[in-house]
Amino acid sequence: MKDLLSRIGQWTEKMWRSIPIHLRDAIFTALLLGIAAAICFVLRSIDENGSFTLLIFVLAVVIISRFTEGYFWGVFSSLFGVICVNFVFTYPFWAFNFRLTGYPLTFLTMLAVSLIISAMNTKIKKQERLRTEAERETLRAMSHDIRTPLTSIVGNTSAILENGDTLSTEQQRELLRDVNEDAQWLIRMVENLLSITRISGEQTAISKEYEAAEEILAASVHKFEKRFKSNIRIAVEVPQEVVLVPMDATLIQQVLLNLMENAVLHGESTTELRLSVEHIGDEACFTVSDNGLGIPRERLATLFDG
Repeated sequence: MKDLLSRIGQWTEKMWRSIPIHLRDAIFTALLLGIAAAICFVLRSIDENGSFTLLIFVLAVVIISRFTEGYFWGVFSSLFGVICVNFVFTYPFWAFNFRLTGYPLTFLTMLAVSLIISAMNTKIKKQERLRTEAERETLRAMSHDIRTPLTSIVGNTSAILENGDTLSTEQQRELLRDVNEDAQWLIRMVENLLSITRISGEQTAISKEYEAAEEILAASVHKFEKRFKSNIRIAVEVPQEVVLVPMDATLIQQVLLNLMENAVLHGESTTELRLSVEHIGDEACFTVSDNGLGIPRERLATLFDG
């Protein structure tokens, strides 16, 4: 019996979600207003004055405004409620009486309630969409950043397992050193990702230490050359003086690696990368450029939309 009810519930939910959103809102609004009217008819047999009808319709307006999209259905239910209370549930019944004491105030109150709740609903749903999109982008970035060192670790360990007999001791030690370095890099990356997650909850801040910018560039190039055994030429330009920058070295290296990787994977004709850093006022400006196809002009306006 429980399984049957569960299947019926799943089928009902699937059918409901298959209905266009505007039609769903119309059905939901009609049902709520119908239920509110039915309750008022039942209660009118107890209290002919109908002092409760306005509160019931206000509650219906609040629910409709909360669970429908935009302002339309909230405003519609507010107008319907005021007219229905006047025409059906206020003496003389089944007749309009716009001279009722307080009627304009009642109308404006219900309209204000619907607008306020609808505005809150729209804002809540927008924030929820933004939060969901942000989480999706974070997961995508985490997957990319973690996959890169894991791929290197798998490749090096596979080389040792499959070709251990033909590799010299020094070659095996070199591969193991790379595995160890990538594993430590992965640990730091996971720790940083967890820190970023906590930052989104305003629980912590990025831990920064002064690092030499040229060392960060050199380390990024070294990691890139290990992972991309290609003929890409890499040029590095740094100022003559040492540039010390407060940063999280692992995060900045990951940014540079991602930019270099994108230049190779999406530049198509990329044969040269150029990395540079320059001191501009109180800031350090890192630049990664390439001689590939570049970003299509039509994509520039939406480049950071995900």
